[in-house]
Amino acid sequence: MKMSLPTQPITIFTPSFADEDNTNAQNLTVKEIVARLPSELFRVIMICRRNPDPRIAARENTELVSWTDHGNTARLLRRFLFSKPDIYFFPRFGPFDRAFFDLRKHLPIRAALVSYVVMMMNEATGNGLAGRSIVEADRVCANSNYVAETVRQKFGVQPITIHDGADRRFFFPRQRSNSPNELVVLYAGSFQPRKRVELVIEQAVRWPNAQFRLAGYGETEGNCRALCRQYNCRNVSFLGHLSPAQLGEEMRQVDVFLFPSALEGHPQVLIQATACGLPSIAMDLYRPDCVVNGKTGFLVQSPEELGDRLDLLLQNPALRQSMSRAAAEHSHNFDWDRIVEQWMDVFCEVVAMRQKPSSRRMQLA
Repeated sequence: MKMSLPTQPITIFTPSFADEDNTNAQNLTVKEIVARLPSELFRVIMICRRNPDPRIAARENTELVSWTDHGNTARLLRRFLFSKPDIYFFPRFGPFDRAFFDLRKHLPIRAALVSYVVMMMNEATGNGLAGRSIVEADRVCANSNYVAETVRQKFGVQPITIHDGADRRFFFPRQRSNSPNELVVLYAGSFQPRKRVELVIEQAVRWPNAQFRLAGYGETEGNCRALCRQYNCRNVSFLGHLSPAQLGEEMRQVDVFLFPSALEGHPQVLIQATACGLPSIAMDLYRPDCVVNGKTGFLVQSPEELGDRLDLLLQNPALRQSMSRAAAEHSHNFDWDRIVEQWMDVFCEVVAMRQKPSSRRMQLA
């Protein structure tokens, strides 16, 4: 049921960056939401280090707090207390967030806490501020049905599932009238141990006549390059960091998206690949809603099954084409305009809840 619109603007404070070149998934989420919130209904306060996203820079009723090399926690805290926001949205796990949680226990801060959980919760991920952001929140939302279930199981809190979306300015299908002569497989994401980019290189060794392109950077990139040298892989390209526009263009030039990460929430890059009409292969460990197993791609249980499904897709152009069409159709479920309407309902609801006594913890199962 949709909530009625506010009679006066709701002020939202979020410790998220508005910078145009900031492609961190959490910051991308907030930028897409803020850019679509009606300025006459929602006042937003964000952080900015350099050049803001042009949509946010042009948005009325928006304040950008400068992020500098020093003094950020104190500056943000002063701005937060002075602005008296209605909502503190999407807490992270930095010094300012810790200060917010501690102050909230001792001061009559009126801001409702709206948390967005973007990682499956377990004993390793649900500690510290991550756990506090759930159990102390006025409303908890999760970015997939499975993430919501892990929150419920660990904390006894039933979140609302609100997916992320794909920015249609950059992520849309190509016209696939002609198949390329050379098959191309893409990985996009950070290079860190849980992403297991080494598994992509292992597949490149098995498929020397296909091209494997790796977008991103991080701590395991050196090991991945060394692995390519060890196996003399001349069919692997390291693309480095790509902007959303560059990544969308890259996705429209390849045949399969391969994502072997072992620990996730609901990866935006999988949603983006789906929006580009790419058949995706990912792990079933985190059950992403944007990949329908056997229809838009494959969700696999092991590295061996990952290789088997890649073989099937690369050897079967008709299957790639049918999954591509199904992925593009499925991507309409991840439309930002519709998603932001869900967030507007949440924001209006928690503000109304805060005006009633004993309203908190209503999301407890």
